[in-house]
Amino acid sequence: MSNIGKQPISLPDSVKISISGNLVEVKGQLGELTLNYDSRIDILSKDDSVVVTRKSNDRKDKELHGLYRALIQNMVTGVSIGFEKKLLLVGVGYTAEKKGDLLLINVGFSHPIYFQIPEGLNVTTPDQTTIVIKGHHKQNVGDFTAKIRSMRKPEPYKGKGIKYSDEVVRRKAGKVVGGAS
Repeated sequence: MSNIGKQPISLPDSVKISISGNLVEVKGQLGELTLNYDSRIDILSKDDSVVVTRKSNDRKDKELHGLYRALIQNMVTGVSIGFEKKLLLVGVGYTAEKKGDLLLINVGFSHPIYFQIPEGLNVTTPDQTTIVIKGHHKQNVGDFTAKIRSMRKPEPYKGKGIKYSDEVVRRKAGKVVGGAS
């Protein structure tokens, strides 16, 4: 059995799960998520836990077993606690500001960059160099964060750019100027 797939998923009191056909619906205090799953996988809801099993030991079934267990676990975590990513802007003049449903970022280009904030995400800027993205759907939070970071990835010489709060930028030594002739 898959080491991830065989573990049961415990449900907090505030989370309700319903399974019908090949559709799983998870409802909680932060929102509602749905997932269509493959017919090779069985998902059973017991008292306060969910168990994911597979029908055979084929390679594809083993792959899907752990995948769907992890997806359902992320859904349960998302509707109960939520997900959060934090970005830091490092560089002189690098700023971020939220204006309505737009995120305005200045990262050294001749013009500011505007990002439309997707539905279901909460974006805040506690200060000018920090962006906090929260949401109940893990993939949406990660995709939007990666899209913002891709505008100016951290570079290894001065460390300037947009980086994750827990990211470590490995610094390189610059050129050695002059010789000892």
